[in-house]
Amino acid sequence: MRRHTIEPRPGWQQIVEEQGCVYPLTRFPDGSLRPYWDESAYYSFSLPEIEALEEVVEELHAMSLAAAGHIVARDRFAELGITDPRLAALVAESWHRRAELPSLYGRFDLRYDGTGPATLLEYNADTPTSLVEAASPQWFWMEERFPGADQWNSLHERLVDAWRRQAALLPPGPLHFAHSAGDELGEDLMTVAYLRETAQQAGLETEALPVERIGWDRISGRFVDEKLRFIRSCFKLYPWEWLTTDRFGPHVLDTLDNGGGTGSTCWIEPAWKMLLSNKALLAILWELNPGHPHLVPAYLDGPRELAERGGWAAKPLLGREGAGVTLHPPGADPVVRDEPCCYQALAPLPDFDGNRVVLGAWVVENEAAGLGIRESAGPVTDGYARFLPHVIL
Repeated sequence: MRRHTIEPRPGWQQIVEEQGCVYPLTRFPDGSLRPYWDESAYYSFSLPEIEALEEVVEELHAMSLAAAGHIVARDRFAELGITDPRLAALVAESWHRRAELPSLYGRFDLRYDGTGPATLLEYNADTPTSLVEAASPQWFWMEERFPGADQWNSLHERLVDAWRRQAALLPPGPLHFAHSAGDELGEDLMTVAYLRETAQQAGLETEALPVERIGWDRISGRFVDEKLRFIRSCFKLYPWEWLTTDRFGPHVLDTLDNGGGTGSTCWIEPAWKMLLSNKALLAILWELNPGHPHLVPAYLDGPRELAERGGWAAKPLLGREGAGVTLHPPGADPVVRDEPCCYQALAPLPDFDGNRVVLGAWVVENEAAGLGIRESAGPVTDGYARFLPHVIL
């Protein structure tokens, strides 16, 4: 794994916008605009490195599924903040019926510097983003700049194949694709639009609408779209913890299609994916696999020995893009925060020429499918991170 600097292509911004990355710039607090899509540098890997990383990702995914099964079997929902008995029961039912429910993708965030083993920092299998730039613009960048190279990137083909394989699990009628209209950057909109495109290429009938425009028909007791058609199935880039707690949350639970002919609306990702997008998973993984080379120590009740052994990061169970993450060096007072957190051993991101890098490794269904790389100036990968392309040389 190496970082290389390179001259960006003339007109790069227009190029990537036409390829779906309509948010190529990030506005910083001082009002300045700086590249989010950053092709002034790229990373290269050897083929054996990528093959090893693929094996790590699929092993981590299998371990995560085993941990989800453990949570359900041992009724540990409260440790994930799922304290509503009805919601817990529906999540458990969703898990038991997962073979009957469509489920698409997820993204592991890994620490890797090209020397030691890759280790898991986080897993989001409910609403992961940075998909568009990983699947499309970086592939076309490679074809233009390095036509003889390769890339860890089978995302598009695997997504289309996944929809095709799972079409039989969908109820009749169009598959709706919903995003939040509150997305100002366009990232959620384009992620949903891209996933809708892959579904259409798989031969599915689709419709798009904002989450805020989903209606509730009191007479039939069902969700409807803007044409007043029943929403039988819906891919939503809208976290389950929001979906179940907002104004219409009770209706979501009342009408949840959890397989087996129950309910009237099938949501994708399914409810059991809540178990894989909660940072309590990191602590349960460590508990079930202590000392595993691809995990770092993590706990739910406090930093324990991490206060003296290398420090720790405190992560809210449902935080995204670094929100609420605090870093604590060795010797700091082992403070337990008021909100539920995961206390994970401090694993400083690798520093390449002053840039802190994290690997976003994608899973489609149960297979490793691609890589996206983000860099940040600080120790936490946040909303000001940059996306850089990669090649296999």
